[in-house]
Amino acid sequence: MKIKEVKSKLYQWKGPIVTTETKFNNPLSALPFQEDSQAPYRFFSWLVVEVITEDGIVGYGNAGLSPDLTKMIIDNKFASSLVGENALNTDYLYEKMLRSSIAYGRKGAVMAAISAIDIALWDIKGKAFKQPVYMLLGGRTKEAIKAYYSRLYTRNLEDLAQEAQEAKDAGFQAMKMRLGYPITDGAKGLEKNLEMIKTVRDVVGSDIEIMIEAYMSLDYNYARRFLKKVEQYDPRWVEELLLPDEMHLQGELKKMTDIPISGGEHAFGKVEFADIIRNKQLDILQFDTNRVGGITEAHKICHLAEVNGVEIIPHGGQMHNLHIVMSSFAAPMAEYFPKSGIEVGNELFWYVFNGDRDAKNGLIQLDDNLPGIGLELSKEDLHNFNIIE
Repeated sequence: MKIKEVKSKLYQWKGPIVTTETKFNNPLSALPFQEDSQAPYRFFSWLVVEVITEDGIVGYGNAGLSPDLTKMIIDNKFASSLVGENALNTDYLYEKMLRSSIAYGRKGAVMAAISAIDIALWDIKGKAFKQPVYMLLGGRTKEAIKAYYSRLYTRNLEDLAQEAQEAKDAGFQAMKMRLGYPITDGAKGLEKNLEMIKTVRDVVGSDIEIMIEAYMSLDYNYARRFLKKVEQYDPRWVEELLLPDEMHLQGELKKMTDIPISGGEHAFGKVEFADIIRNKQLDILQFDTNRVGGITEAHKICHLAEVNGVEIIPHGGQMHNLHIVMSSFAAPMAEYFPKSGIEVGNELFWYVFNGDRDAKNGLIQLDDNLPGIGLELSKEDLHNFNIIE
């Protein structure tokens, strides 16, 4: 099963952009002089990787993190080194890519490049053995995947309440919202964030789980006050309170509250996650398979989490993550971004690929008879993309 070619394609969206109020905190929110702190966190391109074997099997991988930089890394650093290798040697090929880039990689766009290729290799493996990837990882651990609705971007309370009601009516038993007011707004902003949370809780009642994402926007002292005040609303978890390199402080926050603390979207590789688990810094790990090192690393992290009583709930609901959730007892649910207009960037997956799964009554089902990852490239919206090969 030798690799014949590795190709990357950058899909740049040129279609319509949703211009409704998208306001949620991010790392830049903590700084002064920010007219639009949201701007660096909107992304309107996605990277597709095709690994082609001499047998004619095509495996698809993808990257949403810095897709332009990730493409350069794949094209200039990894593609030629994989030609002639056995595509089924996924552990070996992961280590080959990791060790060859160790001086400048280990995180960020380099790990996204490794992840995209690794996902494509697992897609090949599933197609070669005529099995979905989750079956090769151990099989089903649940009848269907519980999905949580993930949007609620606005800080307009009326719109926020309406969207929460719509998610409830659609059958979702869990939903995640974002904080809308930065720490630079002080005590007044803190109370407005709590008002947003109260609005959602009042709409959905006590029997639907709500989750709160801070997206690396708080500092330690603000987070301490926030956690104490938000306990009354019984969140399922609070996500990414601090910057990723402040994981030691996140561990201190975890000691102060009964609210589960989640994160790890911006952590990379099994070694970093082993340290997080060992130091008891998070209750819930939220890697994204197309960043953390691909399916090869994600599967190993799941085993680490399972034996240490830590949950896995990946960032993003795309198919590479759904295979991990389906195959792991450590993973109780999956994130779900509904198909919508292009607003932040997560929506692009629906337009680049065919095969991503819709949630029905709050549940996602995978097909035991669909080999590989289960994706094909979509042709429907090609007119809305510039494609750079």
